[in-house]
Amino acid sequence: MLLLDAHALLWYAADSDELPASLKERIEDPATRVVVSVATQWELMVKAMVGRVSLPEAPERFLVEFPREVGFRMLDVQPRHVAALADLPEIHSDPFDRMIVAQALVEDFELVTRDRVLRRYPVRTVW
Repeated sequence: MLLLDAHALLWYAADSDELPASLKERIEDPATRVVVSVATQWELMVKAMVGRVSLPEAPERFLVEFPREVGFRMLDVQPRHVAALADLPEIHSDPFDRMIVAQALVEDFELVTRDRVLRRYPVRTVW
């Protein structure tokens, strides 16, 4: 399963050239299960509210309807994910990024990210 980082979700939704074509094909392959964390949605909403990112559509549409329409599964933040934060080294200070790393580790997902700092964690990454 693939767990999308915030920029991967944004670029996929925008059909951006920033997302490699091979990765887009993998995301769209019916055999690939794609997951979006509620932590990622929260991060995007917070950043949109302070003007650090522009959502491609209205929040309700982009954060709720879009993932469902394209077949992405939503991943809630569970107590086991929160507990896993205690085992993460202090590599990244962003709490949202640390949470998706913890989720990827606990759930054994591949993390789709271009963030080089996140690759320093003991997590499988794509891209």
